[in-house]
Amino acid sequence: MTTATHPLKVIQDYPVIPVYYHDDADTCLEVLKASYAGGIRVFEFTNRGEKAPANFKVLIDYRNEHLPELKLGIGTIKTVAQAEAYINLGADFIVSPIVRADLASITKAKQVFWIPGCMTPTEINLAEELGAELVKLFPGDTLGPGFLKAIKPLFPNLKFMPTGGVDVNKENIDTWLNAGVTSLGFGSKLFQQPENAKDYSWLTERCELLISLVKKK
Repeated sequence: MTTATHPLKVIQDYPVIPVYYHDDADTCLEVLKASYAGGIRVFEFTNRGEKAPANFKVLIDYRNEHLPELKLGIGTIKTVAQAEAYINLGADFIVSPIVRADLASITKAKQVFWIPGCMTPTEINLAEELGAELVKLFPGDTLGPGFLKAIKPLFPNLKFMPTGGVDVNKENIDTWLNAGVTSLGFGSKLFQQPENAKDYSWLTERCELLISLVKKK
């Protein structure tokens, strides 16, 4: 695989996607490295703090030098200005919690993969009309697998990724997979650190486990 591979192809091949933010750049880097060691090849950093741009650049620089197989994107993007800033930093994909035509336009113009967040059939339909191929179902724990099962037949050409409250246990993962998701975004539940942990080997092991659970389907 090379960095020229389309993000959607990598997402389909490696459907476990960590969604993460921390103010400390070194912590971000350790989390990224541990996730990669566990088999992660798509990682979503989030634009949720004032240090997000600087920390994202640290991750991008490290990725470019050491992790050529990794697709590194940015989430929580709500404006064109934010999208442009991170595209200029080298983001492989842009994830939004909302659907906006101007975000669809700027990512298309810059040839950067866009994943809009949706909560209703109307929003999903708008995302599809704007050219989205993969839709983020957010918040995933509020909508639930039953929602996806109900609406998926209406959008046979779209792929779906729940984010927000997706649990790290086999039962929850199986329920989402059976509902027809293409990938799963894992937030805080993935990063709950065990007591007395001295390094991030627990995160590597957890990522390996999640990948094994998802790829069994």
